[in-house]
Amino acid sequence: MTNKIYIIEDEPDIRETLVYNFQKENFEVNSSGKGLKGLEDIKVTKPDVLILDLMLPDISGLEICRKIKADDQLKNISIIMLTAKGDEVDRIVGFELGADDYVTKPFSIRELILRVKVLQKKQSDNIDSDKLLEIGEISMDLDAHSVSIDKKQIILTALEFKLLKHLAQRKGRVQTRDQLLGDVWGYSSEVTTRTVDTHIKRLREKLGSACNYIQTIRGVGYRFNVSNQ
Repeated sequence: MTNKIYIIEDEPDIRETLVYNFQKENFEVNSSGKGLKGLEDIKVTKPDVLILDLMLPDISGLEICRKIKADDQLKNISIIMLTAKGDEVDRIVGFELGADDYVTKPFSIRELILRVKVLQKKQSDNIDSDKLLEIGEISMDLDAHSVSIDKKQIILTALEFKLLKHLAQRKGRVQTRDQLLGDVWGYSSEVTTRTVDTHIKRLREKLGSACNYIQTIRGVGYRFNVSNQ
């Protein structure tokens, strides 16, 4: 893990405060107040985590998120969105585009640093194992971080991969939303159900014919369904 982050934030005071505090935590930090410049910089610096303000003067943060997740060289960068209070629609769209987390302004610097570290740990966890996990149509190479459905590879974000891995390794066991948020995201959030449900919905869409392996337990959470095994 390179311990590199990039910050795209157009408010100078916020950007400078973030840069200062992350450097104190021994992060290698690059930043920009413009979205387009930041996007070009990211192609060169390839950070582990991007802290991305959604409201930028030249391009929407959501559009930057979309471009990053559509780029094979950048798609594994974890993204934390900075949003204004009440921008729930933008947050949901951001999650659907592949963002990993969000914080609402005004926010705690210490909490943001913690969330960045949690995302970095998840990235490290994804490359710790050389096992092959096969359940029904799904084949997961935990070392190569790849997933195939009936031998056809599908593309998942780092967080989607960890969510699928977590559920599959606990097949037949119900996982509450709070358990998933704690084990996969690594912390508790104010919008637990929305965060988990949005990622489950996107994961199911990507799984296609195997989507029914993830079973909803109404009022509780989710279970990896192996009834046909």
